[in-house]
Amino acid sequence: MVKTHIMETSPDQDQAVKSIGMTASADSSKKSESGDHSSSNDNGIMAPAPKSDPNFESEPNKPLEIEMGDTARNDSALSPRMGGLSEMVDSSLRSLQSAGSAILNMVFIKFAPQPNLPFPITSRELGDLSSERTHQALARVLAKAASNLPPASPGEEENLKSTKLQLEALVKRIGTEDEEDHSKAGKHRVHDMENAANALATVILRSKPEEGISNDPTDVEFRKETFGTNAIAEKKLDSFLKLCWEAVQDFVLIMLIVLGVIGIVVETTIGREEGEACGACWIEGAAILASVCIVVLVTASIDYAKQFAFIRLTRSLNETNTKIVIRNGHQLSVTDDEIVVGDILSVNSHNLASIPADCVVLGPSTSGGLKMNESSLTGESVLIAKNPGDVVLSGTTAVQGSAKMVVVAVGINSVAGKIKAHVYESSDHDGDGLDGDSESPLFSKLEKIAKQIGIAGTCAAFLSLAVNCIKGFAFDGVSVQEYLIEYIVVAITVLAVAVPEGLPLAVTLSLAFSSNKMMKEQNLVKHLDACETMGCATTICTDKTGTLTANQMTARAIYTTKTDFSCNDPAVTLGKFVKDSADRPHESTLKLISNLISIDTMDESTLDFEGDKVVGSTGNPTEVALLVLASDFGYNYQQIRNMTRGRSDKGDLAEYLVEGKQVEFSSARKMMSWAVPTENGGYRIYCKGASEVIFARCNHQLGKSNRSEEMDDESRLSISATAEAYARRGMRTLALAYKDLPSGVDFDAKSDSILNSDGSVALCVETDLVFLALVGIEDPLRPEVQGAITKCYQAGIDVRLVTGDSPNTAVSIAYQAGILQDFHFSVSADEKVAANLKPNVLMEGKTFRRRVYRIDDDGNKEFDQTAFDKIWPHLRVLARSSPDDKLTLAHGLNQSTLFADSRACQKLKQDDNISVFPDRQVVAMTGDGTNDAPALKRADIGFAMGIAGTQIAKDAADIILLDDNFASIVTAAKWGRNVYASIQKFLQFQLTVNIAAVITALVGSFAFAKTPLAAIHMLWVNLIMDSLASLALASEPPTEELLKRDPVNRSKSIITSRMWANMLGHASYQIFVVLWLLFAGPEVFGFDPGHLVESNDGLYEGSKKENSEHYTFIFNTFVWMQLFNEINSRSLEGEFNVFKGIFKNPLFCSILIITACLQVIMVQYGDKAMHVVEGGLSAEYWGISIGFGAGSLPIQQVINVVYTWGDKLLCLHSMRKRMTKSRRLSTRNIDADLRDNASNISGSSSQK
Repeated sequence: MVKTHIMETSPDQDQAVKSIGMTASADSSKKSESGDHSSSNDNGIMAPAPKSDPNFESEPNKPLEIEMGDTARNDSALSPRMGGLSEMVDSSLRSLQSAGSAILNMVFIKFAPQPNLPFPITSRELGDLSSERTHQALARVLAKAASNLPPASPGEEENLKSTKLQLEALVKRIGTEDEEDHSKAGKHRVHDMENAANALATVILRSKPEEGISNDPTDVEFRKETFGTNAIAEKKLDSFLKLCWEAVQDFVLIMLIVLGVIGIVVETTIGREEGEACGACWIEGAAILASVCIVVLVTASIDYAKQFAFIRLTRSLNETNTKIVIRNGHQLSVTDDEIVVGDILSVNSHNLASIPADCVVLGPSTSGGLKMNESSLTGESVLIAKNPGDVVLSGTTAVQGSAKMVVVAVGINSVAGKIKAHVYESSDHDGDGLDGDSESPLFSKLEKIAKQIGIAGTCAAFLSLAVNCIKGFAFDGVSVQEYLIEYIVVAITVLAVAVPEGLPLAVTLSLAFSSNKMMKEQNLVKHLDACETMGCATTICTDKTGTLTANQMTARAIYTTKTDFSCNDPAVTLGKFVKDSADRPHESTLKLISNLISIDTMDESTLDFEGDKVVGSTGNPTEVALLVLASDFGYNYQQIRNMTRGRSDKGDLAEYLVEGKQVEFSSARKMMSWAVPTENGGYRIYCKGASEVIFARCNHQLGKSNRSEEMDDESRLSISATAEAYARRGMRTLALAYKDLPSGVDFDAKSDSILNSDGSVALCVETDLVFLALVGIEDPLRPEVQGAITKCYQAGIDVRLVTGDSPNTAVSIAYQAGILQDFHFSVSADEKVAANLKPNVLMEGKTFRRRVYRIDDDGNKEFDQTAFDKIWPHLRVLARSSPDDKLTLAHGLNQSTLFADSRACQKLKQDDNISVFPDRQVVAMTGDGTNDAPALKRADIGFAMGIAGTQIAKDAADIILLDDNFASIVTAAKWGRNVYASIQKFLQFQLTVNIAAVITALVGSFAFAKTPLAAIHMLWVNLIMDSLASLALASEPPTEELLKRDPVNRSKSIITSRMWANMLGHASYQIFVVLWLLFAGPEVFGFDPGHLVESNDGLYEGSKKENSEHYTFIFNTFVWMQLFNEINSRSLEGEFNVFKGIFKNPLFCSILIITACLQVIMVQYGDKAMHVVEGGLSAEYWGISIGFGAGSLPIQQVINVVYTWGDKLLCLHSMRKRMTKSRRLSTRNIDADLRDNASNISGSSSQK
């Protein structure tokens, strides 16, 4: 029976104490009567342990055994917290496994089967707790809940009354701040807050720290209905009408609306002769307005669909944000949106966890403590320590320590949710996640081209108006009132032809199409312009683990008891290999290794079993590999954890978890330790970490006799050689060590001589260790990585490995992947190790920082770009790097202007055969941790890992790799280049039309004051360009040839010389055909001239004021030339076979056929609406139109031949100029001064 010390109490408190004692006694008696005496070995393992050698001498300090029976013990001695009424109440509520918590458990068990029973608290009250974040707020919540507890069932009235009394007493203590006596009251207050947090979870939210809530969908749904979901309502979409209004703001469309209105007014009023009936005279103006409506509706529809596309992308992003929660006693991975109030989160800084909802930290507190980075909400960069009972806000990040916490507020009830909801409701927040397009290199180039074309079109329109006015008013003497409007309409038509209004739509379609396709290839694009930016990438800085490798760490070698066990057969596990070896270690050694692994790993690292087979895992991959090794040795890591005092957080031992001392892992320390109490009152500390860090702290090792032996120089050399051999094989090496500590040891004592890897002073308890084992862990290279990196080099993209691994490990992986080639090593090098690399090809993080930073006059560190430029052309591997090194690397590459130093570039080419890209570097960076976020944002394109990445890294990235695979980055580069090529294809197509149409319109207006292509004709052509042609060319799939070209130069024009040749060649052909048909067509084909037929002045014979067959024929021919040129536009480099791969793009073929069919309908049945001749064209004219259109295909081959020969002639001419210049230099006369200088030099030499 648990002993308690009773002081003077009130009758109610006394009754509560008696109830606590009786409950504890009853529980203890039940255990005794049921014979619950579980057997355990000296390591606390419930299952029978493997038999050990009877001759083996037992270890002097073994961990405490677990006594599950009714064993009398002095709790005061075991727990210094006991003593007096306050200590008794502390003990009774301190843990859910304590005797006093039995009543709370009864309440929980009573309510748990009734998921629809109302909770004694509301979501608003829990939200207030999150907002205030004070102990008084927690006290108010507990007091409110205590008064609202449901009535007890018959026979449980006393238990319910006792529970309320305990809560009231607890509320009274924590509801007032006591700052006067930190040494006494402060200590008890920590215990009270543990109890308050646990009571909040158990009694109020019906959850258990060790089991969580029920995973029953009914219970989960009821919690969502009561407390809300963890999803913020999506931002209200712009209405379709609003998008239509925005679309119609385009200058060209406004001009077309004016044109349509003027056309209707003119034709229905002053355009009719006296007594003439209007009939359908308004049709052309109405058709123009209808065409404008079509363009507006298409544009608005695209924008409207884009909104939904972004919502889909956001939802896909949310699906990658998963957290580990405890439900029904099992750890489950759920998305952030599925988390509900009452869920138990197990959080640690090992994975830099981002908190998905407002939580309260549960007790007991761990020795490592929990520290949060709340800068995302508060702006303060100082880490905030969190203790049991403290509120942890959603959106903050765990950067040190670990803890369990219960979710108290989700969605809009959480602090971050309230802020987000407020922003969404704000009228001045109109971001849709696609901002920043204007900063893209592509958009900058397109904007420049659009302005140039707009200016040229405006000039052409004014020229047309001026020439027509001068010609008509000054020379022909026509009426200003009658013809001025017609001249203005012609000028507006010229402007409409010139302005490429289809360009923005084409870009949007291309980016949207590419982003959707990339999604299917494991690239989640958050910003559409990221597609194009990736096409310009010149450098990829990649992580190793999970990106180049499969992120399935496996132990493949172990050195222990002075013996190396290296397993080379991938079909055999290391554990089986060791156990089957003739020199197998003693069983007690395997047990000691398994104990160290099981205890000194995080709770979040778990294995999933089906029988004895491991079928899955969660947590840190390196720790998972160690747990699998322990399992292969025949030991259950979970049983070891649960049966070890100071490590277990379940069952009777949970209340002693605080006796364990954990020293958290950090990238600065590169090690982790966990001390647990032993039977003799001391501790055993287990340590694991980077091999060089642990090895430097060992002065003893476990020998073959299974005894601790002093480590001599020979042993040190043997271990070092083994570690280096493992590293050369590409394995990550971890050292395992332990040390027995005396009772009363000071865990905070600092060493006088040993430093951590970051330069801070080491803890004494982590020095003078006993070396136990060296484990080689291998993360196999992904099979597709080598081919992907080869494609990168072919595409002119450098790949650099940035990793925290040791130099030899990094070199091994880089060499296997193809990042390092044979020429990176010295000629005489036999081994591909770090020591044999050429200078600056590999650097360690500390060396890199020392080289690229200098100290200024004020003693501050300053980045030295000049020093960096001497390093980066050679650098291929950055080992032992930190997240700050990534940021430095991204910044330095991004800012480098080395390409402008021609002398330095020439020297690099001559001495090291290194070619520097002739423009600023475009950097792609991968990252998965929170600390990688600055580097991801600093890089031109940031890739976050969808599986291993933290939420902050994903938020900072532009693209998320859903499979964490490097090959997916190459896919992104291919699609990015395809976007650029698609825009070039569309520009080549559209500008050809613009050039031909503008010149045709100008010539027609000069000759006849009327363009052969009416405004409605050009609107139809523009509709083809805007919607159909842009979609057809944007849907062109990427080809492997794209990755055989160099990256796109930022300063290079988007229109290449080859494109200019294609555009001018085809435009010349089209202009020739149209003008020939315009001037010679009536005579050749025998129809009346169009300008006479469509004229209404009555001055010429044949004036009919009808739609002419002549101009309809020209319109039809012009459109068919565009359709066939659309096929030519698929090729940018003068390819001979323009049909290559056309059938691989069914969308392109479909659009081509649809456009042709629509053209037939327009010409044959459009009549007045399309300004074509009534009844359409005859079969003869259709054949001639299609024939002229098909002529574009051979014209392309003529252009290719002319361009090729012209290019050769230019090269030959350039070569001759260089030869002539060189000949002049070699045959020039030496002047007198030079001869004198030569004589002086010669004389000096002879005197010597």
